[in-house]
Parts: sequence; C-alpha cells; structure tokens
Amino acid sequence: MSKKLFIPGPIDVNEDVLAQMAKQVISHRGSEASALQEAITEKLQDLFYTKNNILLSTSSGSGLMEGSIRSCTLKRAAVLSCGSFGDRWYKMGVLNGVPADLFKVELGKAIEPEMVDKVLSTNKYDTVMVTHNETSTGIANPIKEIGEVIKKYDNIIYCVDAVSSAGGMKIEVDESNIDICLTSVQKALGLPPGMSLCTFSEKAKKRAEKVPNRGYYFDLLAIYEYIQNKNYQYPSTPSLSHMFALNFQLKKILNEGLDNRFNRHEEMANLVRDWAQEHFQIFTDVNYLSNTLTVIKNTQGISVSNLNKKLQERGFLIANGYGDLKEKTFRISHMGDYTVKDVNELLININEILGF
Repeated sequence: MSKKLFIPGPIDVNEDVLAQMAKQVISHRGSEASALQEAITEKLQDLFYTKNNILLSTSSGSGLMEGSIRSCTLKRAAVLSCGSFGDRWYKMGVLNGVPADLFKVELGKAIEPEMVDKVLSTNKYDTVMVTHNETSTGIANPIKEIGEVIKKYDNIIYCVDAVSSAGGMKIEVDESNIDICLTSVQKALGLPPGMSLCTFSEKAKKRAEKVPNRGYYFDLLAIYEYIQNKNYQYPSTPSLSHMFALNFQLKKILNEGLDNRFNRHEEMANLVRDWAQEHFQIFTDVNYLSNTLTVIKNTQGISVSNLNKKLQERGFLIANGYGDLKEKTFRISHMGDYTVKDVNELLININEILGF
C-alpha cells in the first residue's frame, strides 16, 4: 500500500513526474544533454531569483554542503547552527580538514542577524554557513536579514542550505547576497531522491580559484568550469533520468506561479499550526516558523511511534522527533505538490486515532 509521506523528505512524487524518469537515456555528451541542462538552469534561475550560475550534482544535498565548505573556505568557516543539520555542516568541515568553528543556538531558536554580525566582526572568517530551514526544529532562519549583515564584510562567501525550503518558500538569492544556495530535489521540489543543485556566484568562483584542495567529485569550481567549457554539460555522468524529471517538474512549478506555490505552502503550514496549537503546542519560536514543516511539542505524551503505526494502516506517514527530540516532538511536513485538502485529510485521520 502506497503512503502519503508527510515526512521531511522524501515526499510523494506525482505520476507524471515519475513517468519522465522512465524515458530512454541519451548521451550525456551530446547536444540534447546540453540543451536539457541549459533549460533546467534557466528555470532554476527563475525559482531562485538569481542571475548566478546553477550547478547540478548527482548526489544528495549533503554532497554540495561538503563541496561548498571545502571549495570556498580559504581562511576559516563560521558555521551557524540551530539544529542537527547545521551541526552536520561543521562536521563536514572538520572531517575535510577545513578550519571551522561552530556557533550554536538553543533548539527551537533562530540564528539572529546580530549573532552573525558579532561572529564576523572578529575578522577570523571568510565563509559563513547557515541552514535556511532546519527540519529537526522547524526553524526558518532569516537568511535575507543575515545577508544584509554580510554585505558589510567584503570577503565573506555566504552559503545557505535550502534543502527543505527551496520550491516551497521564497528565496531571493541575489537580493539576499547569497553566494551558494543549495537544495535537494526530493523535498519541496517533489522528485525522487538522487540529485541536488546550487547557485554559484562569481564571488564564490573567484574564492574557489584560490583554494588549493577542493577535492574531486564535489569541487564546485570544476563543475562550474566544465559547464562553461563544455556548453552546459556535467563533468562526470549525471543522472539523466532525474534531469528529465526535474526539467518537467520545474515547468509545472513555474506554470503554477511561484507566488501561488509559496502561498499554498503557507496555507498548508497555517492549517497544521492551528491544529497543533489546539491539541498540542508548537515547539519552534513562532517568529521563525517554516512553511514546509512544523515541529510539534508532544505535550500530551502520546506515543508517536504507535500513532505512526496506525497512520500507516490508513496510508499516511509523519515523522518522529529528530535526535534528542524523539518522542518529545513529532514533525508534519507540508511541502511539494500537496494541497490543503491533503493536509486536512491527514489531520482528520490523526484526530480519529487520538480521539480528538
């Protein structure tokens, strides 16, 4: 029995998108592949409100997270974390031998621009890593306001993890002064997992040219240069099936209208928030709530695992809390191609199971 996945990703994929992945493969070194990647690039530039280059990676978003901290840190990286995935970026730096410091806030709290300013005023750092949408706590960090702070510092490369927000929340890359904004396709973009992508600014390119040990597969400069020199081609063999589906899905997203899509995500989020406030409590600082996922404090002490077992019998799946927040919280995502009707159906089933 297939399930409606209201988890932080992967989420359900529409049948017409899945059908694109069944298309016969083409030569990844031919003109048809170049045209496909160019079409994807143009659509992603619209989605991210940017004129910057777009890089594709046949990997999860973690690959581009690792590539960004390694490719663009010459001096030292400042990793600002409000949860598990911010912590992961720091670990990547350490394990790759990149000098890095971790700055954490309390779980459920956001990274404030003032905190970023204080860190950068030490003049120790040349890259800043921020998670836009922290799925372990439901925080949406104020990346645009943080970008205003970073404008004061000429030498900073600003990297944003938008893995669980891009396609569901408005991210104005150029206006926010973001150099690298990365995401995965299996969340708000609504594709099967296996591909990630990022924006890549001229400033990031110039920095990467100075970094001696950028690695190989996730060397962002190498990917960029190959695209330039080979007319929109990927340096190694890409997942062409994902590219077919991505191009198709991006066309659907743009046809829906970006504002319409972002508003739909906000409507779904408001429905879950109202329900959570009525029956439980929202875990997250209400001033910085994500529109793609809600983290709910388990004030009634229910067994989230048992709830999920009963939900699966009805064709639904939500997520337990992450890490130390397991059973203390639970998570309901509302992203991708879901509608208010879908979310309402989920909540009705939860109410029936819990006797609300």
